[in-house]
Amino acid sequence: MLKIGLSILVTISLVSGCAVSPKELSTKSMAEINDTDRQGFMKEVPEITGPLSLEEAIARALKYNLDQRVKMLEQSLAAGELEAGRFDMLPKLLADAGYDWRDNFSHRWEGEYVDKSTIPAPIKGDPPNVSVDPRHGTADLRLTWNILDFGASYYTARQNSDKLLIAAEKRRKAMHSLVRNVRTAYWRAVAAESLTSRVRQTIEASEDALGQSQMLSRERVSAPDESLRYQRNLLENLRLLESVERELASARIELASLMGVLPGTRFELVVPETELEPITVPMAELEAVALLQNAELRQQFLNVRIAVDETRKSIVKLLPGVNLDFGTYYDSDRYLVNENWRAAGISVSYNLFNLLSGPSRIEASERNESLAVAQRMAMQMSVVTRVHLAKHQYTDALRQYTRANQIYQVDNQLEQIVSGKYASNMVSEQTRISASVTTILSELRRYQAMSKFQEAVGQLQSDLGLEPALGSLDDLSLEELSESIRGWISTGINSSANTMIGGGING
Repeated sequence: MLKIGLSILVTISLVSGCAVSPKELSTKSMAEINDTDRQGFMKEVPEITGPLSLEEAIARALKYNLDQRVKMLEQSLAAGELEAGRFDMLPKLLADAGYDWRDNFSHRWEGEYVDKSTIPAPIKGDPPNVSVDPRHGTADLRLTWNILDFGASYYTARQNSDKLLIAAEKRRKAMHSLVRNVRTAYWRAVAAESLTSRVRQTIEASEDALGQSQMLSRERVSAPDESLRYQRNLLENLRLLESVERELASARIELASLMGVLPGTRFELVVPETELEPITVPMAELEAVALLQNAELRQQFLNVRIAVDETRKSIVKLLPGVNLDFGTYYDSDRYLVNENWRAAGISVSYNLFNLLSGPSRIEASERNESLAVAQRMAMQMSVVTRVHLAKHQYTDALRQYTRANQIYQVDNQLEQIVSGKYASNMVSEQTRISASVTTILSELRRYQAMSKFQEAVGQLQSDLGLEPALGSLDDLSLEELSESIRGWISTGINSSANTMIGGGING
């Protein structure tokens, strides 16, 4: 009874000792971790020492954007799973060692056999026989191989290889989105850099003119209705200018975030030289390029292969299991005649319940395969539709930019004429401010149209699956990567698609 009580007491102590209570995160530890993470990441990001070009902005985003690095780590994880899965196909080599002890001998009495229906009584007169050493060590080295596990591991390894390719395609898709976002944010930041000072100067001039008008109105120097109409026009111009200033304020922050640079970092932008070319490649050829290169569609092709291998793996699991064993053994038991020996064996096992569950498992796998095929077909239609929409958006954005640029050129010339007349006291301050505001708005719309055009370029490249051939980003310096991207941008969509058609499709 005492032993039972001690056992219960020991059990309760062990259970209470293993209890774990939740531990809240402390503010100090979180602050330290945040500081360490920031210092560790920013240590890898070089400072911006000169004017920042579009090519360098894209290169910095590809190398240092945190979301892009997550995609790279996901691909690395898939590669590790593939490498680890290959070892599952190998036989298992098991090494065991042990030591057995008991406080007395394992010996037994003997009995005389009469027949199988009689249980003989033990003969206790003779000394009992000892068959096992109470203290002995064991060691063995066994090689075992299950052919059924090998078959399942083979198809699992094939699926892991396809998952690695899917991770690469997801990384391509993320790269397309990142490049498109950098293009758009870069041109918005260019607009901010070009217009911010002019917007601020015009706002200050408008506020001064508004103050003067209000003062003259209070002093009854001008007619009340004329003063109010004048103030109304100035306030409307101020509202437009403040909306422009608000829109431009976030552009540099967004670009810095995409490049992996801390918000608030100062850098100077270079206005890129862009060649605005219409799409001359026939739509049928663009569709052909997208159906072969689109990252999302290629993922669906790989998903179908994974589903097919899943069906085959389900069939393999329904087969009998065959185990092959071979090993060498050692036992230090003094009562053994042979302390060392080798043994081999083969065994076959089969789960009879597989006869019941097998058909449903195969049917479920085949349905999964059919679903993957249907998803691939749906993605094909979606990709073709998106290519048509992307080309339409590209053409429309190009037309909108051309029109916005023409309007800006006219407004700019009008502003110069009005400024000359204002210098000669031929027009009022309000007319000059209105002309300046109109020009600023026209220039902003031109930059916005260029930003939309760059977004359309990125979207069409994404849908077509076009990206620069870069290889490993870790092996390329920032300068080398920027140069590669510069060559890719200068190539243009038409040349890239034609190269793909000539080298990939027809080949």
